Amino acid sequence: MIQINKDLQIKLRKFRNDRRAFYSMLILLAAFLITLPAELLCNVRPILLVVDGKPYFPIVFTYTEQDFGGTRPVEPDYKSNEFMNWLRGETPPQPKVQPTADVKTSESPVGDENLELAVDDFNEKDFDPALLRTLNEIHEEDSGLSLGLGDFEEDMGNSLDLGLGDFEEGDTLGLNASQPKTMEAQASPDAPRQPHDVWALWPAVRYDYKYIPTESSTGRVALAAPYEEPSVDGSRLIPSSWEDGHYLGTDDRGRDVLARLIYGFRISMIFGISLAITGTIIGCLLGGVQGFFGGWIDLIGQRMTEIWGSIPRLYILIILSAFLVPSSLLLFAILNLTAWMGIAAYIRAEFLKGRNLEYVKAARALGVSNPSIMRRHILPNSLTPVITFFPFEVTAGILALVSLDYLNLGVPSPAPSIGELLAQGKNNLQAIWILLPTFLLLTTTLTLLTFVGDGIRNAFDPRKAE
Repeated sequence: MIQINKDLQIKLRKFRNDRRAFYSMLILLAAFLITLPAELLCNVRPILLVVDGKPYFPIVFTYTEQDFGGTRPVEPDYKSNEFMNWLRGETPPQPKVQPTADVKTSESPVGDENLELAVDDFNEKDFDPALLRTLNEIHEEDSGLSLGLGDFEEDMGNSLDLGLGDFEEGDTLGLNASQPKTMEAQASPDAPRQPHDVWALWPAVRYDYKYIPTESSTGRVALAAPYEEPSVDGSRLIPSSWEDGHYLGTDDRGRDVLARLIYGFRISMIFGISLAITGTIIGCLLGGVQGFFGGWIDLIGQRMTEIWGSIPRLYILIILSAFLVPSSLLLFAILNLTAWMGIAAYIRAEFLKGRNLEYVKAARALGVSNPSIMRRHILPNSLTPVITFFPFEVTAGILALVSLDYLNLGVPSPAPSIGELLAQGKNNLQAIWILLPTFLLLTTTLTLLTFVGDGIRNAFDPRKAE
């Protein structure tokens, strides 16, 4: 069982008594945990698909059309009505082609043994005179072209065996329509299927952050509003995007805004927390070394820190992006180059103060090594600024990501991003459903993080009474 000392218990109780900070932390934690499995909330794949009692899990495993009886080795579009109708066996009827009056259609059944075609089956006006005389000469010699079972010798047997070696490249084999179709032909999406019992369990939002639909019941895919709005000419009202399942409308490319907000919030929180953790670790290491040893190490370290901090982070990102492929990891690494500087200054001051305390001198007299003294004695007593400034470091990481995405220097498309949605809202001011929810999400998140940071700072401030 973890033992919590009395001093930490007092600080935790002070934080819990600050209701604004405590409830802000609960709201942020609940939102982050809900959006963490975003694939279960917003996805174009069903969570569970049951076909004739056989379960499939498209949200976990990748299936192809061959797994459902098709012929193409590609993943199907589960949002497509054409695929779902074919899966149920509800293939739409093919359009009928009406024969022209000049062409005579054969009345013989398909399964007849003989297939005959003669010149008499065509009208004279279908040919020019020269071609007609040539066909008449051929007709006098042989009135038709016929092929029947009697044209084959009896010693060929009742069966006809053919192998791949019997054909040259490019040869085809035609089958009579009365013969049974192969399994592959029966499995073709264009072939009729038997009715199947299909049941699907879909996520709450049937879109992910990058899916662009190809069809819409409202007639508008891009910039579809979540409410009725008049058309450009004002002649009719365009239905709400709720009919297509877009609860917050679509962006300028037809992607679901709600799905991009959920995925973007998750990425922003993970990015901000990860950047704060790595920046804190690097800052504690560098600041602790400078503060503990002092002297020339501290002097050189401070001058190098000042020089490095004078270089604008945005310029570093622009220069590196010119000859490196943009990616989330590259952006994370570049931001970590300067994320440690703030916390390093506080840790350096704590180590400068703690290295001359009595318990540190006693540890040195006992022969304890410097790394052990730094890790076991000074660092645990210097964590107050680390814990206090951690929420503000998360806020700074989120703001950095949003700013760079807004300038199109962040994560590459089609990755979901709050900054990219803000840029779309600026470019499409009439699409208020893009700008307003994104702005509210960003400001609410940063405000709640600020409340949490204030509560932690007050709880760890010894001058604040309980």
